[in-house]
Amino acid sequence: MSRQHAPLIILGIDPGLAKAGLGVIACDGQTQKALLAEAVSTPTGWPLARRLKKIHDAICEVAGHFRPDAAAIETLYFAANVRTAMQVAQARGAAILATADAGVELFEYTPLQIKQAVAGYGRAGKDQIIKMVQVLLHLKERPRSDHAADALAAALCHAQHQRMNRLIAGAERAERRTPSPQDVAAELLELRKSLRLRKEGD
Repeated sequence: MSRQHAPLIILGIDPGLAKAGLGVIACDGQTQKALLAEAVSTPTGWPLARRLKKIHDAICEVAGHFRPDAAAIETLYFAANVRTAMQVAQARGAAILATADAGVELFEYTPLQIKQAVAGYGRAGKDQIIKMVQVLLHLKERPRSDHAADALAAALCHAQHQRMNRLIAGAERAERRTPSPQDVAAELLELRKSLRLRKEGD
């Protein structure tokens, strides 16, 4: 199968320092399936640099194995806990660097966009998101890790946005398409009728 007609492979990333979620999905038209769902853990006793490197290397390894067409990650949000926000930001930086090193284009989505894409509701709860991820990807069981489920949700969000972009682009192409010979003939006929009516009016 040529790459042109191969399924779209998307890597979803849920950044976190203690645990980072990774999810890979394949999209072929309206069909979507999960290829990977896992959480990468880093021991709290490790130095920060070592923890970030493990996250970076894990993403590079997954990207090298599945060769995704794109990656999706949640935008940074401001948490009430400053320490948690800093840790997420650091892990997010490692993830962004990893996708760049792997040569994978990265797309960012807000939590609202991801929830709307997966559950159809921007205020959907964690359980609703996990359940919809299971349904959309036809999983027999719920993802074992919430972080992996969030990563899959990010990937599903990108898949939906890609479908919408294709539909919009197709509609725009249809509007700009070159008229067919039948269309030209019909327009000429209408023009002739209009000219004849004007002559008769004169």
